[in-house]
Amino acid sequence: MDNPSAPRLTARLSAFRLILLTLVSAAAFAALTLPEVLRSAQSQLTAGDVASRDYRSPTNITFESAALTQQRRDAAASAVPLVYSPPDPSILRGQVESLRIALNVVTRIRADSSATLEQKRAELISRAEFQLSDDSLTKLLTMSGTRYDVVQAESLALLEETMRAPIRTFEVGTARVNLPAHISLALDETQAALVVELVTPFVTANSLESPALTEAAREEARKNISPVTRSFRANEIVVRGGQVIDEVDIESLQALGLIQSGPRNLDLVGAGAVTILCTVFSGLYFYRRKRLGFLYEARSLLVMAFLFIIFLLGARFVVPGNVLLPYIYPLPALGLLLAALFGMEAGIIVSLVVCILAAYGFSADLLPYYLLPSLCGVLALGSGRRFGSFILAGAAISGAALAVLLAYRIPVGAPDLLGAAQLSASALLNGFLSAGVALLGQYFVSQSLGLATALHLLDISRPDYPLLQQFLRNAPGTYQHSLQVANLAEQAAEAIGADALLTRVGALYHDVGKSAKAPFFIENQAPGQMNTHQDMLPQDAAAAIIQHVHDGITLARKHRLPRRIDDFILEHHGTMLTRYQYNQALEKANGDATQIDLALFRYPGPRPRSRETALLMLADGAEARARAMTPKNEEELRALVRGVIERAQQEGQLDHTSLTLSDLNTIIESFMSTLRGTYHARIQYPAAEPMLATEPIATAPRK
Repeated sequence: MDNPSAPRLTARLSAFRLILLTLVSAAAFAALTLPEVLRSAQSQLTAGDVASRDYRSPTNITFESAALTQQRRDAAASAVPLVYSPPDPSILRGQVESLRIALNVVTRIRADSSATLEQKRAELISRAEFQLSDDSLTKLLTMSGTRYDVVQAESLALLEETMRAPIRTFEVGTARVNLPAHISLALDETQAALVVELVTPFVTANSLESPALTEAAREEARKNISPVTRSFRANEIVVRGGQVIDEVDIESLQALGLIQSGPRNLDLVGAGAVTILCTVFSGLYFYRRKRLGFLYEARSLLVMAFLFIIFLLGARFVVPGNVLLPYIYPLPALGLLLAALFGMEAGIIVSLVVCILAAYGFSADLLPYYLLPSLCGVLALGSGRRFGSFILAGAAISGAALAVLLAYRIPVGAPDLLGAAQLSASALLNGFLSAGVALLGQYFVSQSLGLATALHLLDISRPDYPLLQQFLRNAPGTYQHSLQVANLAEQAAEAIGADALLTRVGALYHDVGKSAKAPFFIENQAPGQMNTHQDMLPQDAAAAIIQHVHDGITLARKHRLPRRIDDFILEHHGTMLTRYQYNQALEKANGDATQIDLALFRYPGPRPRSRETALLMLADGAEARARAMTPKNEEELRALVRGVIERAQQEGQLDHTSLTLSDLNTIIESFMSTLRGTYHARIQYPAAEPMLATEPIATAPRK
């Protein structure tokens, strides 16, 4: 029976995919450009900044470097010593006159006959110009007039001789220390010592720093430095990523047109081009691969888009301006996470795109560093059915990252031993950090959004899982039927390339709702037990049977099964009729179908929307009919299987599953192979004969 809403649903899904792809592309373009725009708005590239990437010369160029020339001229000027003026005669005259006045004071005090020696000493001590010791004061006041005149004359002569030579500020101490060497040898030790003590305070600088002369000399040194030129060849690295930028680097980058005050138009064009290229590639690939299950689930597409944007934005914001962080950032975790959630193919394709975009505009070694380890990790993870698979994937990522560093980074950058060790440690950390993020991520995503991961499916398929235990205890017949259907569907899924694990687990739970009213279903009724269907109206019996779908959803939600399992519970009957009850109603209506409301006998659906749920529908029907009809030979078995598939086709149950005729033929052969081993003819053993009294009875051996 055709569903008129099916074309509308398909059109809506296609429109949703197109809108989502457009939004993700816009977000990717923003991720490529927004960090740089924000970085430019917050602070311009200035001296002292750290280069976020390698800057290469786009062409051969030679230019005069004003910054480098200025640096060398400043260095030459700084090397010029301070220039001092010649000795200033006025300073000499002033100091000699000051000493003469001081000596006149001493002469007056010596001549004062009314003052005692102590009074004379006190007066001299009070005068600031005298810095004599007590012993020297006593000798100065008590020596004879002749000796005093000699001291006085020698002091004035010594000061004049000393001050005639240039004395700079920093040379005053030396000049004072050298005074004894210039005293006349005609003086005795006592007189010489007094002369030194009298003259020392009056020795001062007479050659002062001349700012004008110094600046003139420095300017002359600057003029002697010729302009400095710089040259770069095409593709030569001007500034390496992680390098601290100085004024010379800024000038070079500006001369080459590699930096300016805002985002460059060519950068925006380049980011747009690579984004469009990746968008077209992704769109074409998934358009050609129509049979990928997640393409038909809006929730899965949204999760994939969200994770893609988060990891890409993280790379574009975290990587610039860091040296080791780009090599630690766990970008391969995205591929592992998507492979665990949606399959290896999704992990590989999305890894390819996100690595190209994440490394765009950065150092050349980042693209292989992100891409090759990501692909190796996804391939090593496989289906991700075991915890050890994630450890193996982490080791594969680390090993591939180390190999890429040895091939692309270390030979070019030539780091020292410490730098090489840090890069190697970053690569090792990247692998196991990626594996850890993917392992935790797939757990939280599957639990919060109900997505079916391999580890989660394996967990809920264990025989000791509480819901399966409840299923086995309450409805053992239906449980055994589910096991048979699971085997049948799993083999067929492997044959056509569908998700075999998901198919098996979905088949295990497809009839779990029957455990709520197990005795109502014939497979759970003991031989000779009253058939409760006989005492019910056909429509009531049909409603009770259909109820097991709703009961199954209730149990699945209660036990937090993945939402994907809900699809198997809802879709394994599609929108088919409960044929047996419908025929009963038709018989009671004397064959008049117009008196029967088909809605009372039709399962709510929806029809199967994936190959996996379609396989369950076909396997469920084939197993039930084979068990009921017990075909006697292979021809009958093949006709039975083909009849189940043809009926599903005629009722339009397979219209939205992307199964091809080739797939259907493969399914038939797979069902035949499995059912042939289950329902083969068995040897008829003769009836057991009564044991003769003379025959010994076998007993268990004694221990």
